[in-house]
Amino acid sequence: MQQNSEANARGIILMVLSMGAFAMADTLIKLVSGEVAPAQIMFLMMAGGSVMFCLMAKAQGARLIDRRAIAPVFLVRYLAEVVAMVGMVMALAHVPLSAVGAIIQATPLLVALGAVLFLGEKVSWRRWSTIVLGFAGVLLIVQPGAEGFDALALWAVFSMVGLSVRDLTTRMTPPDMASASLAAYSAVAALPFAMAWILLDGDNFLPPEADWVMLISIILLGSLGYLLLTASIRTTSISVVSPFRYARLVFMLILGVLVFDERPGLPVLAGASLIVFSGLYMMWRERVLKQSG
Repeated sequence: MQQNSEANARGIILMVLSMGAFAMADTLIKLVSGEVAPAQIMFLMMAGGSVMFCLMAKAQGARLIDRRAIAPVFLVRYLAEVVAMVGMVMALAHVPLSAVGAIIQATPLLVALGAVLFLGEKVSWRRWSTIVLGFAGVLLIVQPGAEGFDALALWAVFSMVGLSVRDLTTRMTPPDMASASLAAYSAVAALPFAMAWILLDGDNFLPPEADWVMLISIILLGSLGYLLLTASIRTTSISVVSPFRYARLVFMLILGVLVFDERPGLPVLAGASLIVFSGLYMMWRERVLKQSG
């Protein structure tokens, strides 16, 4: 029992640290977006991520060459990764950090909906209610049709959709394939798109006047966040650590206030609360059902 408690505590700490690393990377992306084009940010993140994830895979003794990596489910996952990254970088460049953080936290709800539509999972009226409530929170933040509607907020929604498809297709990948290898494949597959985007914009691959300390920090923090996330999930049960993914939203709200002097309005706070409540309730119900089953 004590061993389980210690493993749970360690897993929770690792998850919170992981979300903190991701939130700091998001903050730095927003800071450099004034000097570095979104396409350049994505290219540098994918190039740096490719190197970091390949090194991680090698350190874990995982395979880097696997013919299964070109199967249709992987190709869909790569496309989803590109959509998620483009949406995230564009959103961070143009939308308040707190709003971006709130919207992407609805990803687990969209994954649950996708599991129903595409994987044939059966859900109760409680889960349907939870999904609807969570998306109501997204609508509160985005406010389509309202006078203050900002169409740029839709980039965060696109990112959420991409992340959801990526997570959904991850369930269909071979369980024996290492997580670091899977991440490396995704980063390498996204590189050609990022390069084409830069060429279409007429920019340089390496921004000459960029703050390289911040750019390298983004790559390192993103890789660290991934490493901590993987360690957290492998330390204890996913049901124990998953609720603490919402720490990323808390960090982004705080960083938005401290770094960018953001003042989230009532719609953002109310929407974020609905999303978090819905996600936590859904996780709690799944845990109850597993224990009773």
